[in-house]
Amino acid sequence: MELRQIRYVLAVAEEGSFSRAAARLHLAQPSLSQQIAKLEKKLGVLLFHRLAQKVELTDAGERFVQVARKLLDQAEGLEREMREYATGQAGRLLVGSLPITGAYVLPLAIPVFTRQFPHVELSLIEETSSRLEELLVNGKLDVSLLTMPISEPALRIEPAFQEEIYLALPPAHPFAGKAEVDLADLSSQPFILLKEGQGFRQIALSLCEQAGFQPRIVFESSNIQTVQALVAAGMGVSFAPEMITRSAWGRNAPVYVHLKHRPTRTLVIAYRKDRTLSRPVRAFIDILLQGVNRIAQRLD
Repeated sequence: MELRQIRYVLAVAEEGSFSRAAARLHLAQPSLSQQIAKLEKKLGVLLFHRLAQKVELTDAGERFVQVARKLLDQAEGLEREMREYATGQAGRLLVGSLPITGAYVLPLAIPVFTRQFPHVELSLIEETSSRLEELLVNGKLDVSLLTMPISEPALRIEPAFQEEIYLALPPAHPFAGKAEVDLADLSSQPFILLKEGQGFRQIALSLCEQAGFQPRIVFESSNIQTVQALVAAGMGVSFAPEMITRSAWGRNAPVYVHLKHRPTRTLVIAYRKDRTLSRPVRAFIDILLQGVNRIAQRLD
């Protein structure tokens, strides 16, 4: 049964005439009669008594019209609701973020987005890099803020910006006064890193591997700020992305020193390749890109 057939039956019932209903629907009367006869054959019942001067609903027709009006109202309501989703007047946006990175970037984007799309519910999920990739692939997120490298081939990425990675040292460390440090010179030092699953941990391990050693990890944390605090307390050395080095740490702060080859990390916006982006999702990505551009300008 098609919606247009339902509309045809309702028009004939309301007009009491095939000819008047056909004129209202801008159809040829034979075509309208044929469509309703086809529906009656499919249902196995007559919906109308065809009289000389008019048509009347049968008992089955009365019941059909009663339910059909409700179905048509629901269908039209659904169409309106889908148009609202399409134009961004309604819906839900699921955004993923790395906790610390998001704390710097998302406050620049979320207020702008909510002003533009006040009826779109925005939900934020903070997780590790590996978990965010998993949520994206499984359709549990619409878009996420991540750092390279990305392991999931099902994801499309849009680069946001690059920032330098610094060496984080205790204030009393012998290298704290240097302009730059060769990471290989720290091969025997105790390291404090983020826990497994964090993208920045993988970056740190890769830097050590490129320098020719595996770090001796003495502490791990899921919070990069905790890592920095432990470094400041003299418990080991670590790394920090540039946006972290601009934080207000107070007196107990690490010393941040350039690494010899000036390594960087790339912040990206990721979403599934096989999904068509809705207007709100595309708008959020554009707003987010504008926000990180402002951060990049401040870091330059």
